[in-house]
Amino acid sequence: MKVSKTQDMLVSVARELFAEHGFHNTTMNDIANASQKGRRTLYTYFKNKDEIYAAVIEKELSRAIEKLKAVVERDVNPERKLIEYIFTRLDTIKELVSRNGSLRGNFFRDVYEVEKARRKIDAEEMILIKRMLQEGIDNDMFYVENIDITAMMIQFSLRGVEIPYTRDNIREKLRSNRENIIKFLLRALKKPN
Repeated sequence: MKVSKTQDMLVSVARELFAEHGFHNTTMNDIANASQKGRRTLYTYFKNKDEIYAAVIEKELSRAIEKLKAVVERDVNPERKLIEYIFTRLDTIKELVSRNGSLRGNFFRDVYEVEKARRKIDAEEMILIKRMLQEGIDNDMFYVENIDITAMMIQFSLRGVEIPYTRDNIREKLRSNRENIIKFLLRALKKPN
């Protein structure tokens, strides 16, 4: 679905207001006023604040998927690509949540809205992970019996680390133990000799 410039601008303004004042302290009037558009224009694109919030989340997650696509497109060996993908993904989610100020608290608390917006992005991510796995298989680097299940397990693992990584609980531990993480992951994927 093509997004109009006005709709995109409304989402950007809403993101800034949500980040600054929080979702609950921002009204549709605030968004209309800050965007210098009338309420009628705002309601042309969005039925309510929840819908514009979902659009904000979707736009932020789409930005993240674009960064991940860039990693997958790189001309590096599949092992290195997968490792870069993992750390780029975690850093991108951290940046996304940090960048959104007050929205940060709602981002992980309002799981239903985030999950709804993530479905499309998750499907795109699965394609990227499967592509990297297939590339590793084709280059005789990975041994994977079932690409679908392996990709799903990688994605679930990454999602499980998102919140602690974003909250700095484990980010430094992961960064300082990067080599051990790489060995662990690649040991699971390596083709047996």
